[in-house]
Amino acid sequence: MFGFAIVAVGPALLISRMISPRRHSNPVKFLPMESGQVPKGEGRTHFMMQYYAYVLMFVIFDVMAIFLYAWGSSILSLPKTATLPIIAFLGIMFAAMAFALYQSKRRNIW
Repeated sequence: MFGFAIVAVGPALLISRMISPRRHSNPVKFLPMESGQVPKGEGRTHFMMQYYAYVLMFVIFDVMAIFLYAWGSSILSLPKTATLPIIAFLGIMFAAMAFALYQSKRRNIW
């Protein structure tokens, strides 16, 4: 399998190297720009932990909405026993939300 990858990718890389233009570009082209302006200050910012609970709850509700939409769109064709797994899923999701709320209260975020 690895040999096939070498045989397939090798010629493509070699041909692209042979036909690519060899111009030396302006060094200004490689400077970091942000909307055409040279950035000032440090590039890294401190992540604020007060948004940690918001992020966790967004992910939880986002995943829950995806699965509930799929389940709700096919609920008429599902047997009655199909409600038990979704109830278990909702229980797990609400437990995750409760954990996020607990973490936010414990860390004094809210």
